[in-house]
Amino acid sequence: MKFATKAIHAGQEPDPTTGAIMTPIYQTSTYWQKSPGDNKGYEYSRGTNPTRKALEDCLAALENAKYGLAFSSGMGATDGVMKLLAPGDEVITGNDLYGGSYRIFTKIYANYGIKFHFLDLSNPDIINEYVNDKTKLIWIETPTNPTMQIVDIEAVGKIANSKDLLFVVDNTFASPYLQNPIDFGADIVMHSVTKYIGGHSDVVMGALMLNDEELYKKLWFIYNACGATPGPMDSFLVLRGIKTLHLRMKAHCENGRQVAEFLKNHPRVEKIYWPGFPDSPNHEVAKNQMRDFGGMISIVLKDATLEDTYRIAGSFKVFSLAESLGGVESLINHPVSMTHGSIPKAERDKAGVVDNLLRLSVGVEDIEDLLEDLKQALA
Repeated sequence: MKFATKAIHAGQEPDPTTGAIMTPIYQTSTYWQKSPGDNKGYEYSRGTNPTRKALEDCLAALENAKYGLAFSSGMGATDGVMKLLAPGDEVITGNDLYGGSYRIFTKIYANYGIKFHFLDLSNPDIINEYVNDKTKLIWIETPTNPTMQIVDIEAVGKIANSKDLLFVVDNTFASPYLQNPIDFGADIVMHSVTKYIGGHSDVVMGALMLNDEELYKKLWFIYNACGATPGPMDSFLVLRGIKTLHLRMKAHCENGRQVAEFLKNHPRVEKIYWPGFPDSPNHEVAKNQMRDFGGMISIVLKDATLEDTYRIAGSFKVFSLAESLGGVESLINHPVSMTHGSIPKAERDKAGVVDNLLRLSVGVEDIEDLLEDLKQALA
């Protein structure tokens, strides 16, 4: 099936009891058994639930994977992967990283003896300088949050494969509609489903998609044993959201392109991050591994103090100042004080996450209203 068909049908069959087209919300914690161990495939909803299983099968299909696991948040999914590691292991990751990922790496798992290398991965060859016999995992984002750095998935995948390392891609900013990392060599794809996949800012969820059966069994054990699994209502909401993912992403990309072109030469903008410009770093890599360039844009305001940046961020009328991204509504975010506040200033500055940087999640509103809002806020 092509993408739009998978988004609407994958993992979902008419309900066998009633024939309902929409997957029912199986709002139950437990299931009847004919005798101990003789059940219909479901025992307890922390581990298995029919609504969630339909979602997981759909998510796997979207990423061209065999297996999907839904978690109660993106950080729950990230935590599940980290639990595959042991004290003394080392991880190679990017220096421009979602603040929540940086926080769990440095404030939680570093305490258990796991070492993290935060590198500029715009040239993947740097990975070879840090791989040793303790390296077990490469974790990347592309595009990165918030400077939209493009990392060559295929190149990193070749290195990971040659060194027998687990390779995970956080694909949240692109969504499965724009990019499928497994096709380029990733072992696991992670999503904050809260964002583009859910798409309506009404649910918090994460997911892992993968092909390897043994790895899936290990992750399912962690998922069931530790319990960071979502309920049936959230699973139903995401299944519903996915049915318009292809339509929404087209609109996000169209609006994103026009907003980026408007901001590129704006006198109040010192620098813009959006991978669709031909002069953007690794633009050719982005063209190769992405189908379009998305609706995420970051800008550095020219000669703006922190107070100036706060004032501008709070002056929008259509864009809402809020954390998160990927919903149908346009959002503006100040990473330094919001999503990336847990990263030390020196590390943020090194990655380009400066005090006068704003991140835009361009929604699907009328483009004329979005451009007018940008004009008045930046005036």
